Amino acid sequence: MGQDPELLRRLLRARDRMDAASHEAWPVRRLARVSGVSEAHFARSFKEAYGVPPHRYLLTRRIERATALLRDTDLPITEIALATGWSSLGTFGRTFRDVTGDSPGAVRERLRRELEGLDRVPPCFLAAGHRPGLTIAVSEKRRRRAGGRTASTKKEDP
Repeated sequence: MGQDPELLRRLLRARDRMDAASHEAWPVRRLARVSGVSEAHFARSFKEAYGVPPHRYLLTRRIERATALLRDTDLPITEIALATGWSSLGTFGRTFRDVTGDSPGAVRERLRRELEGLDRVPPCFLAAGHRPGLTIAVSEKRRRRAGGRTASTKKEDP
């Protein structure tokens, strides 16, 4: 089912605000207000459009930002947690571990070891390789749009 282009623009406005200020609190009420739709309609439409609920999208952005700070700075983990929107180190650590499978300190150590010798690789490629898992939701969404067909079953146009 396709969504109204005007609604998609409104959802994109909210998503852009979350991207620009992922360290801020973005409850559904605030996002719905930015989009100019009701809270329930916003939550349903956002998940349909982007494959994940707004809260999960925001958490993913925060984890991405925290991962970049762990890799690129010597800031203490507590400062990184606060700078990326968490109000407590415990919540940050638990959420970070749930998403990445490792503690922030372990990820920092691993990323720094991995980056040795990779200074000639463009940073955009490195960032894409370290992005936490939205790929499942995105591929599921694409599969639904294709009517259940996988990429290998699609016919190529002559």
